[in-house]
Amino acid sequence: MATSISTSTTGSISSAGIGSGLDVNSIVTQLMAVERKPVVLLQEQASTLNTKLSSMGKLQSYYSAMSDKANALTSSTLWGGTTATSADAASVSVSTSAGAAVGSYAVAVSRLATGQTVTSGTVADSAATLSAGSLTIELGTYGGGDPAADFTAKSGASAVTITFAEGQTSLAAIRDKINAADAGVTAAIVTDASGARLTLRSNATGAENAFRVTANEAADDGNAATGLSMLGYDATAATSTMSRSASAGNAQLTVNGIALTSASNTLDNVVDGLTLSLHKTTSADVNVNVAADSTSIKTAITDFVSAFNTLASFIKTQTAYNADTKSGGTLQGDQSTLALQMQLRNVINNASTASSSWAMLSEVGITMKADGTLDTNATKLGNALGKLGELKKLMVADGSSDSDSGFVRRFKRLADSALGSTGSLASRTTGLRDTIARNTKTQEAMENRLTLTEARMRAQYQALDTKMASLTSLSNYVSQQVSAWG
Repeated sequence: MATSISTSTTGSISSAGIGSGLDVNSIVTQLMAVERKPVVLLQEQASTLNTKLSSMGKLQSYYSAMSDKANALTSSTLWGGTTATSADAASVSVSTSAGAAVGSYAVAVSRLATGQTVTSGTVADSAATLSAGSLTIELGTYGGGDPAADFTAKSGASAVTITFAEGQTSLAAIRDKINAADAGVTAAIVTDASGARLTLRSNATGAENAFRVTANEAADDGNAATGLSMLGYDATAATSTMSRSASAGNAQLTVNGIALTSASNTLDNVVDGLTLSLHKTTSADVNVNVAADSTSIKTAITDFVSAFNTLASFIKTQTAYNADTKSGGTLQGDQSTLALQMQLRNVINNASTASSSWAMLSEVGITMKADGTLDTNATKLGNALGKLGELKKLMVADGSSDSDSGFVRRFKRLADSALGSTGSLASRTTGLRDTIARNTKTQEAMENRLTLTEARMRAQYQALDTKMASLTSLSNYVSQQVSAWG
């Protein structure tokens, strides 16, 4: 600490320790070290408390992770999930959604759903111009026969008329305007050695997505095969300037011998929760199987066990005592943590009446080891997955009490209670934070008192130094006078 200097009324300068020879700074420093011991103890306590608070935060995080895995296991969607396989996925592929029933189905495809395609006559190239006018495109269904008996407009669809002014009549410009009109067809230009042709194709498959095209020239040249009229098409007419290379039609198939038709090659909910995608016609039945999704359930169980083990291992480490180092874990002796550890073990150790097949998790391959973590026997668990209904009860049955509830349901309830706003983990965390806050305030108050104490000590030693300097001066004077007398 800096040496204090003062000026007396006689003009002399004094500094603590100069007049008396005392090491004032060393004395004050040592005395203040003794005075500061309670503050040091509070600082050490604060460090311990902050370490405990950090450990409690990790404990909550691991507990929450286990709770999330428990919630995933209690999901009805998980236990109601299904998977589907096809014996010939290249011809018929399959997928399932919620509500799909476990079963086996025979699917035979005699025709795929198709869209209509028509092609114009040849012109020199895509820059070749036709004539001004308009094209009207209508979606609908053609009747039987050739030519078709009739044309029925598609319900809910409206005819679209596209106008082509002078300067907009090149084959490329006509293609682009058709594609921009959202008329239910797609236009493209096909070019080969003989020239360029415009093709029109239905955007969607199915008989109701056939189309007819009515051409109107601004100035009719009287020749249907030239100008804009060469793009007209109507299957009910005896002749047409555009040729049809593919007719619009519905898919035809049988499912378990029942004849079905579909405008699309993707059939949703043809059986509840089952989607069939048709790719090729088949010469024989394709077997489609729908089974419970036991793989996802096994994964969810494995994930839960892993989360439980992470939590159990953390608690064991934090509450352990090392006899060699004579030191304990951060939460060693913490009653809240020890209580949670006991509750977790009790869930495993207490039998359940929820299932008629098993009463303990060990019977389905999940056992507790000596260190408090869980071990999974893959063979036993695999066998248990074969009795999915009973396994579901053992795991997630929501009974009126713990004794008739599933084990994972018990863990979920335990986690909900511990992690709640008034739960043991939240209460312990709040208690630690309050203790840390009080510790901080106490330290601040002590530091203020120590500042005053040090100031008082220095003032006292300054006064002592001044007094001793005066006495030394007097002693020297007396000695001089005695010497003079002699």
